[in-house]
Amino acid sequence: MVYKSSISAEELEGMPVTGFDGEVAVIDSCGADYDNAIRYLSKQKTLGFDTETKPSFIAHSKRNHVAILQLSGMDKAYIFRLNTIGLPPALVSILSNGKIVKVGAAVNDDINALCLHNKFQAKGFVDLQKIAYKWGIEEKSVRKMAAIILKTRVSKSQQLSNWEATELTDAQISYAAIDAWVCRKMYLKLLSTPIVIDE
Repeated sequence: MVYKSSISAEELEGMPVTGFDGEVAVIDSCGADYDNAIRYLSKQKTLGFDTETKPSFIAHSKRNHVAILQLSGMDKAYIFRLNTIGLPPALVSILSNGKIVKVGAAVNDDINALCLHNKFQAKGFVDLQKIAYKWGIEEKSVRKMAAIILKTRVSKSQQLSNWEATELTDAQISYAAIDAWVCRKMYLKLLSTPIVIDE
């Protein structure tokens, strides 16, 4: 078997931490940087996809809206601050384009949350949690799937940070970019590996 079905916490902690050495841009307004991002993303065949939401630590409180949307190609990752720009039509067109594959984990939850900003018909999405079993992988978290598929460790230290902060920290920006980029990388690695379980 090419991939292990599961991985222990000890094995995971012993792996090198992954990093994204491509270009990362934070988009918080619909100007020239936004236009450049849309232009780049629209030309990609496969994008890594993720969202982040400001956590709420109060029991039974209303969940916050999605604060950022991350989309990544091979060498560029864009972090859209939806709490400041909403979900504009050009971004919706990418999320609705069936010819552009968007790869993430638990994507339906993200899509439903994004639709609270602007309703759209999602097309071209691939959920790693729903396809990894074909390669014998039983783990569902991005962190553990990345460890099995890419033999690398994704840091989750920023997951519960404030994604609606006035300024995102360098650590938040790096985390957000990696989370989207690594989903794309895992997907392409899986596609290059023979399937071990028939449909």
